[in-house]
Amino acid sequence: MEYALALLVLLGLVALAVVPPLMRRGETFAREEGRRAELDAAKEAKYREIRDAELDLQMGKLSKDDHREVDRELRAEAMVILRVARSRGSRWRGRSTAHPLNRAAGPRRHVHHRTV
Repeated sequence: MEYALALLVLLGLVALAVVPPLMRRGETFAREEGRRAELDAAKEAKYREIRDAELDLQMGKLSKDDHREVDRELRAEAMVILRVARSRGSRWRGRSTAHPLNRAAGPRRHVHHRTV
């Protein structure tokens, strides 16, 4: 009987030592997934802005010079997002085989840039 009680106390102490770090790992994983989702959404939004600027050029809303400037700025911003994602160990590889800029344009979103 004493051995059973000692064994239960020992198991309880082991559980108290093991469970909290495992719980923190789950919280860390959830936080990282949230950050990854935010970066993924920012990346997709930036790609959408690039596609919108290309459409504006085709529709004559932007001159070639204005488009070149807007495109350069948007692509630079996209690169920053991708660098941050890589620095945080984002696992975007394997999510999509098609380059996002080659996909059909999604819903039109207003882009703030100069018009001609």
